Amino acid sequence: MGRVSRRLAVGLVSLLALGASGYVYVTKDQLQSTVPTTDALTPRAGEPAPPPADDGAEDILLVGSDARTDAQGNALPVRVLRQLRTESNDGAVNTDTVIVLRVPKNGGKPSAVSIPRDTWTAIPGRGEAKINSAYGVAKAHFAQVLRGQGERDQAKIERDSDTEGRRVLVQAVQDLTQVRIDHYAEINLLGFYLLTEALGGVKVCLNHATEDKDSGANFRRGEQTVSGGEALSFVRQRKNLPRGDLDRIVRQQAFLSSALHQLLSAGTLTSPGTLNDLMDAVHRSLTLDPGLDLLQFAQQARGIASGELTFATIPVVTANGRSADGQSIVQIDLTAVREFVASLAGRPAPAAAQAPGRPPVGGSSGGSSTAAPTSAAGGGSGSGAAPVAAPLLRDSPGVPCVN
Repeated sequence: MGRVSRRLAVGLVSLLALGASGYVYVTKDQLQSTVPTTDALTPRAGEPAPPPADDGAEDILLVGSDARTDAQGNALPVRVLRQLRTESNDGAVNTDTVIVLRVPKNGGKPSAVSIPRDTWTAIPGRGEAKINSAYGVAKAHFAQVLRGQGERDQAKIERDSDTEGRRVLVQAVQDLTQVRIDHYAEINLLGFYLLTEALGGVKVCLNHATEDKDSGANFRRGEQTVSGGEALSFVRQRKNLPRGDLDRIVRQQAFLSSALHQLLSAGTLTSPGTLNDLMDAVHRSLTLDPGLDLLQFAQQARGIASGELTFATIPVVTANGRSADGQSIVQIDLTAVREFVASLAGRPAPAAAQAPGRPPVGGSSGGSSTAAPTSAAGGGSGSGAAPVAAPLLRDSPGVPCVN
């Protein structure tokens, strides 16, 4: 997700494909046994307990990482990184896609809640920082500890330090939202590339022509099909967008909506070759917690494609905040965030959310928090204080037009 993001959308698409076909029933055990797992949800001795398990929903943390390794911890060749348009990155791992999928236990509609990458929040062991740095900083520190202990197996160092990074990210999300994360699913940089290629590209639509040298984006106005490196550029661009990161989140959501619609309407599920490619991509790029059943997850993803899912972004005070050390941040109000997330499961916010008199995180108490559900059909507006221009183009079926 340096800055490559949003592989997660197509990771969901691949699981949907497998879960929607009879083929998966034959291969489920084989697939489940070959997908790497991570124990990112179990607190270590002495760490604070997670929020109560009964928070009204099953909560799945969906993460897109820009790791330069495959799911087994093996480094990606330079030629592959070049295809991914990331060979010049310094190798630091960021998680620029963080989504909490809330599936209410009372039968209500599920919600996919995006957390902006620059959200300034408490990170366990570090104090306040951007949430997209939680994984990478913890990973780097733990890798250094392992090397100091004499570990020389680089793939093992990658795997073990990844687990530590995931644990800290899970804790940060739980602290922010006050909901218990029940399951974890992560797709890496390689996976997004492979999965878009397996699908033959994904249709997207832009209201305006746009380009951004940092992300490699160079797109014309209107509907077009993107895959591989182009798809990565489409979902990682934030410069030259009216609302920066908030518009980038809208792109993620529109991309997911379009990919799911395309999958179900284009006969993709009838192609054994495509399904094999999807399975290979899942094996090479997806990491789950041991308790997450792939078939069950795929069926939940199938429900997403039916239009029952609400896309949303956590409330923000401003997307143009500044931290004390001068970083550009997304400023939030903890009480507003926790109340909003709790409401998606039809529950009041937990007592921990009621912090009377607490100013917004990352700045003064001025401003107001806003959050808006985002329509999967229309791209939506996400959240934030900045206005959004009305779409200039008519949406094609299943292909939202966005900025």
